Amino acid sequence: MSAKKRILFIVNEMSPYLEETEFAEIVNKLAIKANETGMEVRCIMPRFGVINERRHRLHEVVRLSGINVSIDGDDYPLVIKVASLPNARLQIYFLDNEDYFKRKSLFHDENEKWFADNALRTVLFCKGALETVKKFGWPPDVIHCSGWMTSLIPMYIKTAYKKEPVFSNCKVVFTIGQNTFKEKLGAELLKIGAINANVKESELEIFKDGSNTAMFKGGATYADAITFGAAKVDKKLSDEFSKVKGKKVLPFNPDSDLTDYLQLYNDLAGK
Repeated sequence: MSAKKRILFIVNEMSPYLEETEFAEIVNKLAIKANETGMEVRCIMPRFGVINERRHRLHEVVRLSGINVSIDGDDYPLVIKVASLPNARLQIYFLDNEDYFKRKSLFHDENEKWFADNALRTVLFCKGALETVKKFGWPPDVIHCSGWMTSLIPMYIKTAYKKEPVFSNCKVVFTIGQNTFKEKLGAELLKIGAINANVKESELEIFKDGSNTAMFKGGATYADAITFGAAKVDKKLSDEFSKVKGKKVLPFNPDSDLTDYLQLYNDLAGK
């Protein structure tokens, strides 16, 4: 009997915990369907303050305590919490940090002002997710990233983490979704994204603009396969990534039964 394929979802949002775009519900259905068809599935997302911990029955995972992410010479502690996805036998892991994720709004304050540290929050989540997987000791066959906040992960997998045994054989799927912010992450992203991660400045260059579109472009460029998670995405992204030589691309299909995604996972993992 062949071993179960291991599929890891790393996401900004997922139903029922957080629904910022329509892809949140698709991720939920996709994780459940992959799990029901015999794949081994885990999911990681930030524990934003808007997520109701009591309602969704989150609790700390003691065995994963002690994770610290080093960024620009500073250490940022993470608390890992877990919940069971309703009506499914699979677990969702939440990365929590008192200062950076627990705010009662996502990326803007109560006056709709962009948080000045969103670049740091993005790097913290991306590195934190990968460090959590290392702590799992659970090598995924496929990592499916969705949401702009996950955009650095395909690049990290191909650079700073490529020699890590837990990631040595995994493939990365990246979903291009609809743009949800108009601001920019700023020059700080390149500085803190490279420090302590063995990443060259040239490898971060594609993210330099710091816009929503630039983040999606970077994630898609480093991924092994690309999917579209919304009917309307930035035209530049649609034009550039609808057909990419050497990469499997799935167009957005709201009527899909998601078997095309499962086939993609199997193809990448080597069915």
